[in-house]
Amino acid sequence: MTKVHHLNCGSLCPFGRLWLNGEGHWSERGHLCCHCLLIETDHGLVLVDTGLGRDDLRQPYTRLGFLSYWALAPENRPELTAIAQIEALGFSAKDVRHILLTHLDLDHAGGLADFPDAEVHIHRSEWKAAMQPSLHDRGRYRAPQWSHRPRWSLHETGGDQWRGLQSIQAIPGTDDQILLIPLHGHTQGHCGIAVNTDSGWLLHAGDAYFHREEMQFPAHCPVGLNVLQRLMQTDAQARLHNQALLRYLNAQHDDVHLFCAHDPIELQQSQQRAAR
Repeated sequence: MTKVHHLNCGSLCPFGRLWLNGEGHWSERGHLCCHCLLIETDHGLVLVDTGLGRDDLRQPYTRLGFLSYWALAPENRPELTAIAQIEALGFSAKDVRHILLTHLDLDHAGGLADFPDAEVHIHRSEWKAAMQPSLHDRGRYRAPQWSHRPRWSLHETGGDQWRGLQSIQAIPGTDDQILLIPLHGHTQGHCGIAVNTDSGWLLHAGDAYFHREEMQFPAHCPVGLNVLQRLMQTDAQARLHNQALLRYLNAQHDDVHLFCAHDPIELQQSQQRAAR
């Protein structure tokens, strides 16, 4: 049995609630979450994304950069870090054997240093983009977050398929059905993470989309999130193509529960499903 916990590992509160959440007033602070997964397996814990880490909250300007810290406005709540929530469940950092990253943006990889013994799985093209960032990407990738030199495990796209999408076995040598699903566009090596559970598949789409209504027909996204996606994308054509694939997958496969990284309503729905 695969037990999955849906965690919020960072509360982001930038100005512009109306533009970001589609409700409230533009002068109010919005609310975006950092939706991560903790998977209990027979060979240890698997963490999908890390959100913000303890050191990010202790040294925000060094770890996140002044502009990112000002723009994202994360709440300083150490109890939301992945390590704090994992310890609250009765585990320790050493119990986390593997970390799977959708990508290396600062709000997804900030907690890596809290799990120094874990093997970190990521698409090779994402790792290369982060290690040698372009001018466009220098603000999103923060080298202090991996200065402890993680044990990287780099993956490349092959010929496997899952629900019509390319897939990569995330943790070779295990029976776990956990897959990297290449969904490039937001970043050069962005991936979703698919997890097979007793009640069907979960697909963590990372930042392939930002708002739940983007997965509907017709698609809709609050203007602020739409602008943010365009500013952050590295390949517009790939991003929009993969969004369309996810939209059709969401409509055609009832056994797949799809969610992104930053929609707080999707996080709440996922937690309620897990509780049932």
